[in-house]
Amino acid sequence: MGLFGRRKSLVGLDVGSSSVKAVELTRSGQSLTVTGVGSAALEAPEAAGDAIQEALREAGIRTRRCVSAVSGRSVIIRQVPMVSMPDSELRQAVEYEADKYIPFDVAEVQLDAQRLPNGAGAQAAGDGQMRVLLVAVKRAMVEEHVALLHSVGLSPLAIDVDVFALGNAFELRNLALGIDDQEVRTLVDIGASKTNINIMRGNTSFFQREIYVAGNDLTEAVAKRFGEDPRDVEKMKLDPGGALESMQDAMLPVLEDIGSEIRLSFDYYENQYEQQVKEVFISGGAVYFPGVDTMLTQVFGMPTRLWDPTEGLQIAGGETLELGGSHSNLAVAMGLASRLRSV
Repeated sequence: MGLFGRRKSLVGLDVGSSSVKAVELTRSGQSLTVTGVGSAALEAPEAAGDAIQEALREAGIRTRRCVSAVSGRSVIIRQVPMVSMPDSELRQAVEYEADKYIPFDVAEVQLDAQRLPNGAGAQAAGDGQMRVLLVAVKRAMVEEHVALLHSVGLSPLAIDVDVFALGNAFELRNLALGIDDQEVRTLVDIGASKTNINIMRGNTSFFQREIYVAGNDLTEAVAKRFGEDPRDVEKMKLDPGGALESMQDAMLPVLEDIGSEIRLSFDYYENQYEQQVKEVFISGGAVYFPGVDTMLTQVFGMPTRLWDPTEGLQIAGGETLELGGSHSNLAVAMGLASRLRSV
């Protein structure tokens, strides 16, 4: 092993519908350092390659090894009951059962499955049964994403799913801060076109879901109220000035829609595991608008706060990696980069 052989870097690349976010983590011994952070606007899907290169350039990221993610309606996540069996037999059993649970031809998808923890208070799936997390992604979607990464000279080690990356980022934050409890918290990541929900107990993810009410709907609501073009509203959101209260009023019904969908997830979790969600942590580009956390606290009726996925981590060069003073929109990218712990 050479002098620099013990240092390893990995880029987490979050290719969203309106922007690309890149986070580089570098491992030296047991410690992880954030060594690069970049983002770039994404105007149209065909410009994704250019946006990726711009985000990497802005961050000064040189490593080619990356982990990225897919999301959206071509990704199916289901919790299914199955007969108890060893993990070695699980994959094959899932392939037989999958057509019951996914709306695509099984031949067209890549499948993954893992046993779910029962946990304290969990309603068991029944005698001799276990609960399994089934993930199916259209193979064509994964291949297209890998081809995009290769086209800009990157080497993907894995393709993840956004909502799982969100949980991994939160686990990394808790480890960095020394938080080790069994509290139930919900992560809500509001992007441009979708909202990710991940219910965690301690550092273990118990429930995941995507909903398709998100930041673009907030922008549309304000655009309607003011008779403005949505692109101009994006600029207004950065500096609302005297329009702040009117903009918040326009957004509230959309946040209530998001909240009612998320409360359905709370109900499902609480019925299954007989434990209550205590706190909501919000992230994503749409949560930066002033007062969103306060409005969501009212909507959920429980403490709701922005979180920073870099909290507790070493950041190389200190303030030089700051992105507008907050990193809440980097949760998915950070979770993808956190795969460095296991490679």
